[in-house]
Amino acid sequence: MTTTPMDHHDPTELRTTGSVLLPVASARETTGSTLRLLAPHRARLAGTVVVLLATAAFALVAPALLGVMVNTVVAKRPWTELLLPAGGVFATTLLSAGLGRWGRLLLARTAQHTLAALREDVFATAVAQPAAVLEKAGTGDLVSRVAGDAEAVNTVIGRVLPAFVSALFTIALTLIGIGVIDWRFAVAVLAAAPLQLFALRRFLAGSGPVYRALRRAEAARGQEIIETLNGAETVSALRGQSRHLARIADSSERAIGHELHAVRLRANFYGLLNIAELIGLAAVLAVGFRLVTDSTVSLGAATAAALYFHQLFGPVGVLLSNVDELQDAGAGLARLIGVAALPQPATAKPTVDPGPQGPGRVVLDQVSYAYGPGRPTLDRVSLTVEPGETVAIVGASGAGKTTLAKLIAGVLVPDSGEITIDGERAGPSATDGGTRIVLVSQEVHVFDGTVMEDLRLFAPGVTRDQIRQTAERLDASWIDELPDGLDTSVGAGGHELTAAQSQHLALLRLALVAPSVAVLDEATAEAGSTDAGLLDRAASAALAGRTGLVIAHRLSQAAHADRIVVMERGRAVECGTHAELVRAGGQYARLWEAWAKGR
Repeated sequence: MTTTPMDHHDPTELRTTGSVLLPVASARETTGSTLRLLAPHRARLAGTVVVLLATAAFALVAPALLGVMVNTVVAKRPWTELLLPAGGVFATTLLSAGLGRWGRLLLARTAQHTLAALREDVFATAVAQPAAVLEKAGTGDLVSRVAGDAEAVNTVIGRVLPAFVSALFTIALTLIGIGVIDWRFAVAVLAAAPLQLFALRRFLAGSGPVYRALRRAEAARGQEIIETLNGAETVSALRGQSRHLARIADSSERAIGHELHAVRLRANFYGLLNIAELIGLAAVLAVGFRLVTDSTVSLGAATAAALYFHQLFGPVGVLLSNVDELQDAGAGLARLIGVAALPQPATAKPTVDPGPQGPGRVVLDQVSYAYGPGRPTLDRVSLTVEPGETVAIVGASGAGKTTLAKLIAGVLVPDSGEITIDGERAGPSATDGGTRIVLVSQEVHVFDGTVMEDLRLFAPGVTRDQIRQTAERLDASWIDELPDGLDTSVGAGGHELTAAQSQHLALLRLALVAPSVAVLDEATAEAGSTDAGLLDRAASAALAGRTGLVIAHRLSQAAHADRIVVMERGRAVECGTHAELVRAGGQYARLWEAWAKGR
C-alpha cells in the first residue's frame, strides 16, 4: 500500500535546507561495484573485445591499399592493377563497418544488462531503508538519482560508450600502423599529443567538480519543486506563492550557472583539440615530404601515413570530446552506486522463510523511537493486540500515532524495545516476501493502468470474480459506474478518481491481499461527510477476520473498536473500551465530549 510522509516541518516553510543527501560513492567504490556488476558478463565482454579489435584492424587496411594504388599510378603501371586494391578497400571498409556495428551492439547490450542490475539494486536498497533515511535526504535527491542520473548513464551506454571503446582500439592499432611505415611518422603524430593532453587534463580538472555540483543543484531544484507541489494548497492558503516561486527560481539559477560553466569548459576544450589536429597533420606532412624527397619512403607510404593520421581525427575526437559526457555519467553512476551501497537494515533480510501467516498477535514491548535528538516521538510504549482484535489509536496531532503505525508496519525500526507479530520480530515489510501486515495510509496512491491491474499489483493471483466479490463486500459499486468498469484506465493520463474512490481502492487492495494484521493510518480521513460512512463501513469490512490497528481520524471510528488506546506526547496514557474510557472521565472522555459537541 502507501505510507504517509512524516509531518515534522512547518507547513508554511517547505524547505530543503538541512537535508542530509544520500551518499555518493568514491571513485574506487564506483570502479569496484561496476566490475562486480560486469562479472557475470565476462564471456560476452571478451567476445566484444575481439570483435572491436577486428574492426580496428580491418580499418587499417584501406589506407595501406590506397598507398599501394598511389605507387601504382606513380609507377605508371596498367590501370588493371588498381582493381584488386580498390576491391580490397571496398571489401575491408564494408567488413569493418559491419563488425563495428556488431561490436557496438554487443557492448551496449552488456552495458544495458549491467545498468538494469544496478537499477534493481538501487530500487531494492532504497525501499529497504528506514523511511527516516529517505525523508531526511528529501524526495528530490532520490528522484534525481533514479531518473536524471540513470538517464545520463543510459545515454552514455547506448550512444557514447560503444563509440568510445571502439575509438580506443582504433587509435591504438592506427598508431602501430603508422609506426610500421616509418618510426618518424609516429614521432610526428606525437606533435599533437602535448596540446591534446593539456586540453584533456584541464578539462577533466574542471568538469568533474562542475558536473557533480550540477547534479546536486538539479537535485535541490527537484526537491524544491516536489515539496512546493505537494504543499500547494498550504502555500496558496498562506499566500506564500511568491516566496516559493522565488526559491525555485534561485535553485534553477544555480543549476543554470553550473551548466553554463560546463558549456564554457567544453567550448575551450574543443578549440584546443582543433588546434592540436592542425599541428599534428602539419608535422606528418612535413615528415612525409622530407622522407619522400630523400627516397626513404615511397609516395604511397607517405600517403598512407597521412591518411592514417587523418583517420585518427574521428576516433581522437570521439575519445576526447565525449569525456564530458563520460564525466557526467560517471557522476551519475557514483550517485546511483552510493544508494545501492547503503547498508540494509538487519531486519530487511530475514534469516528464515516467513512461512504461512499466523493468527496476527501483535506485541509491543517498551518501544521507543525518535526522528532526531531531543524528546522521543514514541516513549516506551507497550501494547498487546490479540488475534482478530481491532484497536483504535487516538490522540492529538503530534502524539505519535502515525509513528506507532509505521513501527508496527515495519516501515520504521524502533530505537529500543521490540515489536513482534506472532512471535517473529517485525521489520521492513517491503522485502520479507510475506503479507502478514499491510499499512494503508491517508495519502493513498493510484497506480497507472486499469483498475484491475491496480488491484492485482499486490495480489497477482486474484481472479476477476474474486475482485467483484470483494468490491461487493466493501460496497464499491462505483467501480461498475466507471467508463469501462474494472478495465478503466486510472492514474496519470487515465480516468481521475475522487479522493474517496482512491481511498476505497486502497481498502480493496487490503482486502484482496488478506494480511493477518492491517494498520489503517487515518485511511478514511480525506472522506467528506457524504463518503465518510461508506468508507468507514468499507474499512470495517476490510478488517473483518483479521487483527486491526486503526489510527482514528473521527472518534466515531474509535467508538466501534474493541479497544481504544489514547496517545499523549509519545506515550500510551489510557487503554480500554469506549464505554470504560468514557466512564473513567479521563482524556478520552474529554475528547469524546468535545467531539460530540462539535458534530
